[in-house]
Amino acid sequence: MSRSQDQTDSLTLLAGGHLPSPTKGPSANLLQVFPNCYRDRPYVIRLDFPEFTSLCPVTGQPDFGRICVDYIADEYCIESKSFKLYMFAYRNHNSFMETITNSILDDLVAMMDPCWCRVQGLFAPRGGVKINVYAEKFKNMEAKRLKEIKRSVHDYRVEQKLFDDWHN
Repeated sequence: MSRSQDQTDSLTLLAGGHLPSPTKGPSANLLQVFPNCYRDRPYVIRLDFPEFTSLCPVTGQPDFGRICVDYIADEYCIESKSFKLYMFAYRNHNSFMETITNSILDDLVAMMDPCWCRVQGLFAPRGGVKINVYAEKFKNMEAKRLKEIKRSVHDYRVEQKLFDDWHN
C-alpha cells in the first residue's frame, strides 16, 4: 500500500469523532486544519455546503441557504469533516445572514490564516427577499506574493464564471 505525505495525526474527527455539544453553537475551535503540502503554488480550494440552516434571531424561523467557501491556503487547509460539523453547529443558532457569513470568514481566517478566503452566503428567499452575502479577506503579505495571489484569484473567478455560464 502506498501513502502520501499528508499529515493526519492531529485530525481527530475523521475516525468516528463527533461534534462537541452542538448547543454551544458555532466557534472556530470546532474546525481542524492540516498542513498544506503545496505552499509553493497558489491553488484554490472550494468547500460547498448546500444544506445550510440557521434560525432568525428575531422570529426564530429557519433560514436555509448554501455556504460556499473559496480559499488559497498558506500553511494550513481546513479538514472537510470538521467543516461539516462546524456548519451543523449553526442549525440551532440564532443569527442574521450577514453576521453568519462574516463570522464564518472570521473563524476560517482565525484557524488557518489563508492567503485569501471568500465566503458566500447564498440564502433562500424569505418574505419575498433573497439575500446573498459575500465576505472576503486577503492576508497581509509581501507585495510580490500578494500580486501572485490576486492574479490566481482573478483567474479563478474568470474560469468559475465561464464554468457557471456553461452549466446554466
